[in-house]
Amino acid sequence: MSPTHFPLLSVIILWPVLGAIATSLVSDKKRSKRIALGTAIIELILTLIALSLFNPTDGSQFQFIEHYAWIPRLNIHYAIGIDGISILFLPMTALLTLSAIIASWNSIQQLHSQHFALLLMLAGMTIGVFSAIDTMLFFLFWELTLPPFFFLMGLWGIGPKRRSAAMKYTLFMLFGGVPLLFAIILLAMNHISSVNGSLPEALSFDLVKLLETPLADHLQLVVFSLFLLGFSAKAPLVPFHTWLPTATMEGPTQVTALLIGLKLGLYGILRFALPLAPEAAVEYSWALGILGAITLIYAGLIASQQTNLRRLLAYASISHVGLVLIGIASLNPQGLQGSLFQLVNFSLISSSLMLISGFIQHRLGSTEALHLGGLAAVMPRLTFFYFLFMLASIALPGTSGFPAELLLILGALNAHHSLGITALVGAVLGASYMLSFTRRAFLGPITRTAVSQLHDLRPREIGLLCVPALLIILLGFAPSALLKVNQTAVEAWLSHLLEPAKVEHNEMAQLTQP
Repeated sequence: MSPTHFPLLSVIILWPVLGAIATSLVSDKKRSKRIALGTAIIELILTLIALSLFNPTDGSQFQFIEHYAWIPRLNIHYAIGIDGISILFLPMTALLTLSAIIASWNSIQQLHSQHFALLLMLAGMTIGVFSAIDTMLFFLFWELTLPPFFFLMGLWGIGPKRRSAAMKYTLFMLFGGVPLLFAIILLAMNHISSVNGSLPEALSFDLVKLLETPLADHLQLVVFSLFLLGFSAKAPLVPFHTWLPTATMEGPTQVTALLIGLKLGLYGILRFALPLAPEAAVEYSWALGILGAITLIYAGLIASQQTNLRRLLAYASISHVGLVLIGIASLNPQGLQGSLFQLVNFSLISSSLMLISGFIQHRLGSTEALHLGGLAAVMPRLTFFYFLFMLASIALPGTSGFPAELLLILGALNAHHSLGITALVGAVLGASYMLSFTRRAFLGPITRTAVSQLHDLRPREIGLLCVPALLIILLGFAPSALLKVNQTAVEAWLSHLLEPAKVEHNEMAQLTQP
């Protein structure tokens, strides 16, 4: 773990923030768009440079580390770094931000500069979440993602209850933030006890130190539960999921594409909840699996009853969150790598489907199945991309959805047969509701005059969808390109989690020997 001389991660975090400031100061509509677009393109290039410089063979260690004093009195530092678990989320965030800017190019009719500035600000804060290795700095970035979403949803939403949806989202996130802060403080106080230090000198919020600090037995379940509660609201998991369908129906589609494409809650569970309370995580992994199974099946059943494409995609996203949690709960390499693969698929597949629903909404004013029908006849280019992303979402071989779900199901079967069967049932259920809605919306005769007058995708929109489409196909045929990036990190993650349980098992075996 060695620091880098050039502060690449800080540049990646600060560049969109500077772009947001520049964009907000420009009143001209065209100039603000160009500044935002240029900033997003450069941001994507910077994240790809970070990916190219990342060493996957040393992926279990944090790389590109930067460490500066922030609040020395409390031992809080500006500490950032990336490992094999977090590296892929940097280019995915940049790509999604670029897609959101392009998707909203002509759909925003007011406060253009502010809209694009908030999108860029959100990108910087999100990358900060993925990069922070000081728990208090992580919490700062986590909370700073809230204001951009609140204003983007409340000011530029497309539904009549957009302000209520923005407030509902905010309240859920504030609710989730409280247990996170308590868990972080408990870990810092536990560090004082473990080193027999005093307050505030022995306080530590450094993730690497906290991972090496034994957590007292009576705090294991408390810290694990607090983290899980806080991250469940963001993921979202049942019963904290109700804000997402509401936000999807009321908010702008490019913003909801970010919401379902960037699963910060699941990342938090992977990064903090399990590794920082390993004994509780292993002991209660069955509870994680049950929670994931409930989310998978419940959201899938609700999705099968939906008649609106945007609401359907929201519940499908929640259902897939349950599948990812099952993979995490399996505590084996297949399940964990499948979970990370699926998190990338959220950014490529789910967000692209949401953007396509936005294109339909912008042209037709509705995504209700009743107002659709026969779209394939009048919008062949849009239909082609929709079918590709839809088939990837149901894990068709040849797309990136297939290796991700295959790994998840194999991991679940290895952990417990009932979890594996539940994952298979969820996959079949997902294919059922996606194919059923597709038949009603895209195939058959045209029943509405408005549908017959629709214009197909413009070149700008085609270019926007081509990049995730190519990545889906490439990763479908060559999944090892992604899997090798996090393989070492996954092995180290599992070793950290399972080693204490093995040691305890061996000690108990020795005690019981005659």
